Amino acid sequence: MGLRNFFNLINKAVQPAMPQSSFEGLTELELETHLAIARYGDFELTDAIRPSYDLQIVPREGWRQDVHSDGIPVLLAACTRQKLFGVFMELVGTMGPYVDTVLETSHMTSDGEHRDLYREGIDLPVLQSLLWEYEDLLMNDGWTGIAVLEPDVRREIQLNEHKLLVAYGNDLSAEKDVLRNAGIAQNQHIKFITENEHIHSSSETYQRLCNALRCQLGLDDDYTP
Repeated sequence: MGLRNFFNLINKAVQPAMPQSSFEGLTELELETHLAIARYGDFELTDAIRPSYDLQIVPREGWRQDVHSDGIPVLLAACTRQKLFGVFMELVGTMGPYVDTVLETSHMTSDGEHRDLYREGIDLPVLQSLLWEYEDLLMNDGWTGIAVLEPDVRREIQLNEHKLLVAYGNDLSAEKDVLRNAGIAQNQHIKFITENEHIHSSSETYQRLCNALRCQLGLDDDYTP
Protein backbone atom coordinates (compact mmCIF):
# COMPACT_ATOMS: atom_id res chain seq x y z
CA MET A 1 0.00 0.00 0.00
CA GLY A 2 1.76 3.15 -1.17
CA LEU A 3 1.31 6.90 -1.26
CA ARG A 4 -0.57 6.78 -4.54
CA ASN A 5 -3.62 5.17 -2.95
CA PHE A 6 -3.74 7.68 -0.13
CA PHE A 7 -2.80 11.04 -1.57
CA ASN A 8 -2.49 11.17 -5.36
CA LEU A 9 -5.94 9.69 -6.08
CA ILE A 10 -8.13 10.34 -3.07
CA ASN A 11 -7.24 11.21 0.48
CA LYS A 12 -9.44 11.68 3.48
CA ALA A 13 -7.92 12.44 6.86
CA VAL A 14 -10.15 12.87 9.89
CA GLN A 15 -8.71 15.00 12.66
CA PRO A 16 -11.30 15.51 15.40
CA ALA A 17 -10.43 18.47 17.62
CA MET A 18 -6.69 18.04 17.13
CA PRO A 19 -4.39 21.10 17.04
CA GLN A 20 -1.96 19.46 14.64
CA SER A 21 -2.02 16.35 12.49
CA SER A 22 0.37 13.58 13.52
CA PHE A 23 1.24 13.25 9.81
CA GLU A 24 2.64 16.78 9.55
CA GLY A 25 6.39 17.00 9.09
CA LEU A 26 6.90 13.32 8.22
CA THR A 27 9.38 12.31 5.58
CA GLU A 28 8.10 10.33 2.62
CA LEU A 29 9.84 7.23 3.96
CA GLU A 30 8.28 7.61 7.41
CA LEU A 31 4.83 8.00 5.86
CA GLU A 32 5.24 5.06 3.48
CA THR A 33 6.46 2.88 6.33
CA HIS A 34 3.44 3.75 8.47
CA LEU A 35 0.94 3.18 5.67
CA ALA A 36 2.49 -0.22 4.93
CA ILE A 37 1.77 -1.46 8.45
CA ALA A 38 -1.45 -3.46 8.58
CA ARG A 39 -0.87 -5.70 11.60
CA TYR A 40 -0.99 -4.61 15.22
CA GLY A 41 -0.41 -7.66 17.40
CA ASP A 42 -3.09 -10.21 16.50
CA PHE A 43 -5.21 -7.60 14.71
CA GLU A 44 -4.87 -6.96 10.97
CA LEU A 45 -6.47 -4.02 9.19
CA THR A 46 -7.89 -4.14 5.68
CA ASP A 47 -6.44 -1.82 3.03
CA ALA A 48 -9.25 0.70 3.62
CA ILE A 49 -7.93 2.64 6.59
CA ARG A 50 -4.90 3.43 8.70
CA PRO A 51 -4.62 4.97 12.20
CA SER A 52 -2.82 8.14 13.18
CA TYR A 53 0.94 8.15 12.97
CA ASP A 54 1.27 8.61 16.73
CA LEU A 55 -1.11 5.67 17.38
CA GLN A 56 -3.26 7.41 19.93
CA ILE A 57 -5.61 4.46 19.34
CA VAL A 58 -3.99 1.11 18.50
CA PRO A 59 -6.35 -1.03 16.37
CA ARG A 60 -7.65 -4.08 18.19
CA GLU A 61 -10.51 -6.57 18.04
CA GLY A 62 -13.57 -6.31 20.24
CA TRP A 63 -17.09 -4.96 20.54
CA ARG A 64 -19.05 -2.70 22.82
CA GLN A 65 -22.70 -1.81 23.26
CA ASP A 66 -23.84 1.80 23.21
CA VAL A 67 -27.17 3.56 22.90
CA HIS A 68 -28.11 5.51 19.76
CA SER A 69 -29.36 9.06 20.14
CA ASP A 70 -32.91 7.77 19.65
CA GLY A 71 -32.54 5.42 22.62
CA ILE A 72 -32.20 2.19 20.59
CA PRO A 73 -29.24 -0.09 21.43
CA VAL A 74 -26.30 -0.25 19.02
CA LEU A 75 -23.30 -2.58 18.85
CA LEU A 76 -19.95 -1.51 17.40
CA ALA A 77 -17.32 -4.11 16.57
CA ALA A 78 -13.83 -4.25 15.12
CA CYS A 79 -12.78 -7.57 13.57
CA THR A 80 -9.41 -8.60 12.29
CA ARG A 81 -9.22 -8.83 8.50
CA GLN A 82 -9.45 -12.62 8.38
CA LYS A 83 -12.80 -12.64 10.18
CA LEU A 84 -14.39 -9.39 9.08
CA PHE A 85 -16.36 -10.22 5.96
CA GLY A 86 -17.45 -13.63 7.18
CA VAL A 87 -18.80 -12.14 10.41
CA PHE A 88 -20.56 -9.39 8.46
CA MET A 89 -22.24 -11.93 6.21
CA GLU A 90 -23.31 -14.00 9.22
CA LEU A 91 -24.88 -10.89 10.73
CA VAL A 92 -26.68 -10.16 7.45
CA GLY A 93 -27.84 -13.77 7.37
CA THR A 94 -29.86 -13.22 10.55
CA MET A 95 -32.09 -10.77 8.67
CA GLY A 96 -34.65 -11.13 5.96
CA PRO A 97 -36.19 -12.50 3.91
CA TYR A 98 -36.72 -9.04 2.35
CA VAL A 99 -34.48 -6.13 3.25
CA ASP A 100 -33.58 -2.61 2.24
CA THR A 101 -30.04 -1.61 1.33
CA VAL A 102 -28.02 1.59 1.66
CA LEU A 103 -24.73 2.06 -0.19
CA GLU A 104 -22.54 4.63 1.56
CA THR A 105 -20.07 6.19 -0.86
CA SER A 106 -17.72 9.14 -1.03
CA HIS A 107 -16.97 8.52 -4.70
CA MET A 108 -19.83 10.57 -6.12
CA THR A 109 -19.12 13.93 -4.47
CA SER A 110 -16.46 16.54 -5.12
CA ASP A 111 -15.94 17.50 -1.47
CA GLY A 112 -15.24 14.03 -0.07
CA GLU A 113 -18.48 13.92 1.92
CA HIS A 114 -20.26 10.61 1.67
CA ARG A 115 -23.60 10.07 -0.02
CA ASP A 116 -26.17 7.44 0.95
CA LEU A 117 -27.99 5.63 -1.86
CA TYR A 118 -31.13 3.72 -0.92
CA ARG A 119 -32.81 0.64 -2.37
CA GLU A 120 -36.05 -0.75 -0.97
CA GLY A 121 -37.18 -4.36 -1.04
CA ILE A 122 -34.51 -6.80 -2.18
CA ASP A 123 -34.51 -10.56 -1.59
CA LEU A 124 -31.89 -11.38 1.01
CA PRO A 125 -30.29 -14.25 -1.00
CA VAL A 126 -29.93 -11.95 -4.03
CA LEU A 127 -28.27 -9.30 -1.89
CA GLN A 128 -25.99 -11.84 -0.22
CA SER A 129 -24.80 -13.09 -3.60
CA LEU A 130 -23.92 -9.57 -4.71
CA LEU A 131 -22.14 -8.79 -1.46
CA TRP A 132 -19.92 -11.85 -1.87
CA GLU A 133 -19.21 -10.81 -5.46
CA TYR A 134 -18.00 -7.39 -4.25
CA GLU A 135 -16.14 -8.60 -1.16
CA ASP A 136 -12.87 -6.94 -2.19
CA LEU A 137 -14.55 -3.55 -2.65
CA LEU A 138 -16.49 -3.71 0.60
CA MET A 139 -13.44 -4.86 2.57
CA ASN A 140 -10.68 -2.68 1.15
CA ASP A 141 -12.23 0.55 -0.15
CA GLY A 142 -12.18 3.28 2.47
CA TRP A 143 -14.78 5.24 0.52
CA THR A 144 -17.46 2.53 0.38
CA GLY A 145 -19.74 1.13 3.07
CA ILE A 146 -22.94 -0.93 3.01
CA ALA A 147 -25.96 -1.18 5.31
CA VAL A 148 -28.75 -3.75 5.35
CA LEU A 149 -32.03 -2.74 6.99
CA GLU A 150 -35.30 -4.17 8.20
CA PRO A 151 -37.16 -0.86 8.52
CA ASP A 152 -40.39 -2.31 9.91
CA VAL A 153 -38.57 -3.43 13.05
CA ARG A 154 -35.92 -0.66 13.00
CA ARG A 155 -33.03 -3.08 12.62
CA GLU A 156 -29.80 -2.42 10.71
CA ILE A 157 -26.42 -4.06 10.04
CA GLN A 158 -23.54 -2.00 8.64
CA LEU A 159 -20.06 -2.60 7.31
CA ASN A 160 -19.07 1.04 7.13
CA GLU A 161 -16.29 2.99 5.41
CA HIS A 162 -14.05 2.44 8.43
CA LYS A 163 -14.60 -1.33 8.17
CA LEU A 164 -16.30 -1.39 11.54
CA LEU A 165 -19.40 -3.52 12.06
CA VAL A 166 -22.45 -1.74 13.43
CA ALA A 167 -25.68 -3.41 14.54
CA TYR A 168 -28.71 -1.35 15.49
CA GLY A 169 -32.00 -2.60 16.91
CA ASN A 170 -34.12 -3.23 19.99
CA ASP A 171 -33.11 -6.89 20.26
CA LEU A 172 -29.44 -7.53 19.49
CA SER A 173 -29.21 -11.03 20.96
CA ALA A 174 -28.65 -12.69 17.56
CA GLU A 175 -25.90 -10.20 16.71
CA LYS A 176 -24.18 -10.78 20.05
CA ASP A 177 -24.27 -14.53 19.45
CA VAL A 178 -22.60 -14.11 16.05
CA LEU A 179 -19.80 -11.99 17.54
CA ARG A 180 -19.26 -14.36 20.45
CA ASN A 181 -19.22 -17.43 18.19
CA ALA A 182 -16.53 -15.68 16.11
CA GLY A 183 -14.40 -15.30 19.22
CA ILE A 184 -14.84 -11.53 19.41
CA ALA A 185 -14.97 -10.42 23.04
CA GLN A 186 -17.07 -7.67 24.54
CA ASN A 187 -15.02 -4.75 25.83
CA GLN A 188 -16.96 -1.70 26.96
CA HIS A 189 -13.72 0.30 27.17
CA ILE A 190 -12.53 -0.39 23.63
CA LYS A 191 -11.73 2.63 21.46
CA PHE A 192 -12.14 2.39 17.71
CA ILE A 193 -10.04 3.87 14.94
CA THR A 194 -12.82 6.37 14.19
CA GLU A 195 -12.32 8.05 17.56
CA ASN A 196 -9.03 9.65 16.60
CA GLU A 197 -7.24 10.90 13.50
CA HIS A 198 -7.14 8.33 10.70
CA ILE A 199 -6.79 8.07 6.91
CA HIS A 200 -9.04 6.38 4.36
CA SER A 201 -7.66 4.70 1.23
CA SER A 202 -9.28 4.28 -2.17
CA SER A 203 -8.39 4.01 -5.85
CA GLU A 204 -9.83 4.54 -9.31
CA THR A 205 -10.40 0.77 -9.54
CA TYR A 206 -12.57 0.83 -6.42
CA GLN A 207 -14.44 3.84 -7.76
CA ARG A 208 -15.38 1.82 -10.85
CA LEU A 209 -16.36 -1.20 -8.75
CA CYS A 210 -18.50 0.95 -6.48
CA ASN A 211 -20.34 2.34 -9.47
CA ALA A 212 -20.85 -1.18 -10.83
CA LEU A 213 -22.32 -2.33 -7.50
CA ARG A 214 -24.56 0.72 -7.40
CA CYS A 215 -25.90 -0.12 -10.85
CA GLN A 216 -26.46 -3.80 -10.05
CA LEU A 217 -28.38 -2.92 -6.91
CA GLY A 218 -30.35 -0.13 -8.59
CA LEU A 219 -29.34 2.36 -5.92
CA ASP A 220 -30.04 5.91 -6.91
CA ASP A 221 -31.93 7.83 -4.23
CA ASP A 222 -30.47 9.79 -1.34
CA TYR A 223 -31.24 8.13 1.96
CA THR A 224 -32.70 10.24 4.74
CA PRO A 225 -33.04 8.24 7.96
